[in-house]
Amino acid sequence: MRARKRVFIDHKKWDLPNTDGMEFDQYDTPESSAVVVHEFGRVLAGVRLLPTTAHCGCYSYMLRDAQRGLIQDIPETVLYEEAPVAPHVIEATRLFIAQDVSAERRMLIQLKLMNAMARSANAQGAKFVIGIVPAIFQRWMTRLGYSAVPMGPKLHISGDNTQAAIMNVSSAVDWDQMPTATAS
Repeated sequence: MRARKRVFIDHKKWDLPNTDGMEFDQYDTPESSAVVVHEFGRVLAGVRLLPTTAHCGCYSYMLRDAQRGLIQDIPETVLYEEAPVAPHVIEATRLFIAQDVSAERRMLIQLKLMNAMARSANAQGAKFVIGIVPAIFQRWMTRLGYSAVPMGPKLHISGDNTQAAIMNVSSAVDWDQMPTATAS
């Protein structure tokens, strides 16, 4: 949550709830989980996962709540159809790569984060991950070995060109577990 504050509030200047140097909101509940890539205690990347079946007070999950008009900064038209509520679909939000990750390491860190997110989603019974992603997501996902399709129109949200998409993680290749070739 401290790394999220540095990325979303300090760097991107988003107006989000925070206290004691941490960013959090109504979706940080006991039903949510965090996937974090770290090195020697330093957070390099992260993402929050929340089942689409989650409920906490009047809130469910971000995309669904946007459709219901509960989120001021995300239009109700964020998805082409009604937001799914199913145990095999999980939402990913607050995905970030720390700004100080070098350009040379960025793709590796992205891949590690996507693999860890896919494993975590699978462990929770999900086969699909839904979320708002950069509008260039299809090229980015293909580079990382994943497939995703758009779920909504391209939008300009909080200074970013974005689009809702759904990613199939049921048959994700775990590149972290692939054997590496060695010279003999």
